[in-house]
Amino acid sequence: MKTDLNYIGTTRYWWVILLVGILLVLGGFAYWIWPAAGYAVASQIFGWLLVLAGIVQLCAASGPNRGRGWGWWLAGGVIDMFIGFMLVRSVLLSEMVFPYFLAIIFIFWGIEAFVSSAARRRQRYWWLGVINGILLCLIGFFFLEAGYVSDMLMVSFLTSIAFIYWGFTVAMAAYEVRPAVRK
Repeated sequence: MKTDLNYIGTTRYWWVILLVGILLVLGGFAYWIWPAAGYAVASQIFGWLLVLAGIVQLCAASGPNRGRGWGWWLAGGVIDMFIGFMLVRSVLLSEMVFPYFLAIIFIFWGIEAFVSSAARRRQRYWWLGVINGILLCLIGFFFLEAGYVSDMLMVSFLTSIAFIYWGFTVAMAAYEVRPAVRK
């Protein structure tokens, strides 16, 4: 008897989650290549991507086939949309609080990765969730430090790394929420 412990559930819109991941990776590389585009532009782009990611998470949490972990999708969607709308609302506000918002997001996703790996500890590669959680929390703490010392160069570098890493994480999660093919 095989037990499938898919912590975050499945959705037929998994391809939208994959698309968000790809857009995050492309945004990260674009910011890495063209840092002169500015700190304000990065916060605006990231804000709109967070709004999009929040909408996708809310749709996945409200679907008819939502899994046991739908509450994480709901909480993550609300947090992502709130932070995204705060970033796109005011350029001045987004420049001041951008590193702190990003710190909150990455620490939340790191904690979620820890919980997810604990729920899947009987599966083969559960420890990858622990490593992912450590890396996400580490990125979050680096954003806290960068905001505290107001080091815009460090925030710009971390932003591009965070876009790329988070994009790959979201893209990999898309394959986890893909419904199984029935034979």
